[in-house]
Amino acid sequence: MSGTVDLKSLARRVLQRDTTRDSERDRMSHSKRDSGTAGQYQGLNPASVSGVPTVPGVPAVSDVSPPTMAYRATSVGPDGVGCRVEIVELPQAGRYRKVFGILQLRPPDLIPVDRWRQCMRDGSKFLAVWGEQAEALRWTSADLFGLHTPPEQPHPSYSRLSRYDATGLCWLLQGRPVVALTADTAAIESPTGNITMYRRFNKPALGPLGDRLDDLR
Repeated sequence: MSGTVDLKSLARRVLQRDTTRDSERDRMSHSKRDSGTAGQYQGLNPASVSGVPTVPGVPAVSDVSPPTMAYRATSVGPDGVGCRVEIVELPQAGRYRKVFGILQLRPPDLIPVDRWRQCMRDGSKFLAVWGEQAEALRWTSADLFGLHTPPEQPHPSYSRLSRYDATGLCWLLQGRPVVALTADTAAIESPTGNITMYRRFNKPALGPLGDRLDDLR
């Protein structure tokens, strides 16, 4: 009888050991997958990318603070070391990837958060539909996302979005789709079906009759 008891006890210990080992292996496997995901998406973090083109109004990568349109998460590897991950949306058109990625991290100075969020939504839609054509037509990141450079001591009434000549296309869409794109213009359709032409070049500061900022509201 004692031998049988010893065998049962041994079997329980072996079963417990194997269960613990399998659980640890599964935990490490999940951790490795999480760590791999973190490593993968770290490459998408614009703050770790050098050589980002300068675009008026886009915040520097060294000064990132909330609020953010980027997805942030923390992953812990099998060694217990945590890694913060920031996942941003990158368009197919490579010319705009870095700038659009950085711009998702925080609103530019003197830009209302709601307008920044709307610009990110509009920019995402525009790049999905027109990004590759815009790239082929040589639209720059500044043409799409640029902003007026504010004075050192702006007046309380100053608005960066009031300067039509320095405002990129996507800031002016405000939920309206682009329905045609050429090397020089973008046709913007309003909810009523009216078409406003955004001119890429030779824009007056406040916009001429027919494509001034008021027509885009």
